[in-house]
Amino acid sequence: MRMTVADVMTDEVVAVAAATPFKQIAETLITGGISAVPVTDDGNHVLGMVSEADLLRKEEFREQYYREGYRPPLRARLRHPKGRQKADGDTAAELMTSPAVTITAAAAAVEAARLMDERDVKRLAVVDYDGRLVGIVSRRDLVKLFLRPDEEIAAEIRDDVLDRSLWVDTDGVRVEVRQGIVTLTGWMERRTEAAIAVRMAGRVNGVVDVIDKLTWKNDDSRWEAY
Repeated sequence: MRMTVADVMTDEVVAVAAATPFKQIAETLITGGISAVPVTDDGNHVLGMVSEADLLRKEEFREQYYREGYRPPLRARLRHPKGRQKADGDTAAELMTSPAVTITAAAAAVEAARLMDERDVKRLAVVDYDGRLVGIVSRRDLVKLFLRPDEEIAAEIRDDVLDRSLWVDTDGVRVEVRQGIVTLTGWMERRTEAAIAVRMAGRVNGVVDVIDKLTWKNDDSRWEAY
């Protein structure tokens, strides 16, 4: 079964308005036990995201530059223009990272993981097709996909992949799952069909790796080259 963002996201989301002051944002993060909060407008559209890192820049710059009234040289201010701007910020609009990296609830969970990796973020705002906030998905939410019981993973591979999706004879295939690692043994009629079975098993949520020990009766891989 294809797991979507809606299956793993948190739908009870704490958000702040663009005018929310620094201290209130900090209290929101601490009280909610969260590391970032989305910033929304009056229509619940996502404008950006404020994280702990964004807030800490203010103290970082104060400690580095303003002890005993010190003013940083021009080259230091130019070297960190974004950090300097956020260090001066007092509201969510001034502190947030914008635009926020977003994804829809209908997107595949694996797509969320790829987007986080590509954009180097720890969480995504989940929005509807009009850009309104409906949830948050974090790296921790996605890690939960790998906590599926081995028996559940094996059952999905047997029932959904081998029996329903391939449309070929899979009676000779055996499935074993240990700690999320799938081992496929036995035989199939064609080599290409065995390769497809391995690829599809690897896409099942919770699968860490697939060990291919399948054999085949007919090597039809050469036919695909023509």
